[in-house]
Amino acid sequence: MKKIYESAKCLFLNAAILLTFSGILANCASKQNLKNQEKKRITEVEKPNILFIMVDDLGKEWISSYGADSIKTPAIDQMASEGMKFHNAWSMPQCTPTRTALLTGKYPWKQGWVNHWDVPRWGHGYFDWELNKTFASYMREAGYKTAAAGKWQINDFRLAPDAMKKHGFDEWLMWTGYETGIPASGERYWDPYINDIEGSKTYEGVFGPDMFTDFLIDFMKKNKNDPMMMYYPMVLTHGPLVHTPDEPYSKGKGRHGSMVRYTDKLVQKLLTAIDELEITDKTMVIFTTDNGTDRSITGWRNGREVKGGKGTKVEAGVCEPFIVRWPGKIPAGSESYALTDFTDLLPTFLEIAGTSATDKELDGTSILQVLLDKQKDTSREWIMALGHGPGCLDDEGIRGINDYADRVIRDKEYKAWTEYDSKITRLHNIEDDPYEEVNLLGNLNAKDQKALEKFQAILNLQPQRDGRPAYRPRAANEWDLTTRNCE
Repeated sequence: MKKIYESAKCLFLNAAILLTFSGILANCASKQNLKNQEKKRITEVEKPNILFIMVDDLGKEWISSYGADSIKTPAIDQMASEGMKFHNAWSMPQCTPTRTALLTGKYPWKQGWVNHWDVPRWGHGYFDWELNKTFASYMREAGYKTAAAGKWQINDFRLAPDAMKKHGFDEWLMWTGYETGIPASGERYWDPYINDIEGSKTYEGVFGPDMFTDFLIDFMKKNKNDPMMMYYPMVLTHGPLVHTPDEPYSKGKGRHGSMVRYTDKLVQKLLTAIDELEITDKTMVIFTTDNGTDRSITGWRNGREVKGGKGTKVEAGVCEPFIVRWPGKIPAGSESYALTDFTDLLPTFLEIAGTSATDKELDGTSILQVLLDKQKDTSREWIMALGHGPGCLDDEGIRGINDYADRVIRDKEYKAWTEYDSKITRLHNIEDDPYEEVNLLGNLNAKDQKALEKFQAILNLQPQRDGRPAYRPRAANEWDLTTRNCE
């Protein structure tokens, strides 16, 4: 009987110990779960919103904080006084190469879009979501609500009405680009032809830029408690030159100035909305442009006449205004001479979101630590720009007009030019000769020679034949271009 009693006592004690231990484990697990949830909550709260504004066709000579003499841009200047202004930020020389570079983090010679290609107008190819992962797709995977408004032009919404969603955007409001055969689609300003999740149509009596801006403000109102990634490739200030709601009687080239002033007004409207929503301290706003001003437009900067540089590789064509505001994180009124180009945007956004790219062939480098004033430079020793003019067609589809696109490469002191192979044809001391008037080739000192050899070695390591745009074949359409031959 005693043995039975002892056995029962032992079983009872063991059961009690087991229950106690289980309770401890459950309690620990519960605490750990709460800790993980809290960590996740804090991480999500700390993820800043990003509003990326990219004006179409506008150089530094039209931004007063960059020395423009003939115009005032107070809202953009306010961003500069409250954030960081970059002096060495390069785009590509024209529309498509710039957009594909910033969306993918890769140079055009790698992802293939080395020339401009107006997809809804010319057909054939498209920006394939299966073969080009955008920053929007990465940010959505990282928990961001994503939106785009403005100009896209690298997909045809008639053929792919959900292209924006497939490229990573939850919501969008986009000018379609001119769709061959649909005259109304050419309108981006007054009575614009706009695509959203419900399809494409004309909005009569409306000024397109107002629609795009209001759409983003509404998006912020709906999603202000979640991290937001907003991409705003403006239709302003690209031609045709039009009057704006504020200056209905402007005419001729004077309309360009009124379009710049209206751009500044819309920037102010967005900044005011951010303040009113009380998300200022957790919202990074980036202002830049996709390339220089149209070459038919002349401005004045620091007392010098500057011809628009769109489609060229002079500094007026590729060195863009680039201002970043994030109160409490980016020092107010700061300036940076760090080298950066548009391939750096995707890696920067991903570092902000606390994620990383699955694509290991990115060319860009994050500039976040420069923005936060934790370092003066990134690891970059050079930046590059290439790509202008329309592409062409051969039996395989869209390709660059040349096997090797002419390009420029620079560091903080020197800039080199190539033509249709990797041999350097021009070298400038960009510090002493910012308007690139003196070609140093043929009269090199030892320092110049060293710079030449450095750039030539970099160019020699890159492919001597550019990639082609990567897209899966699709059925032919009646509007597909048939005459843009490569010969």
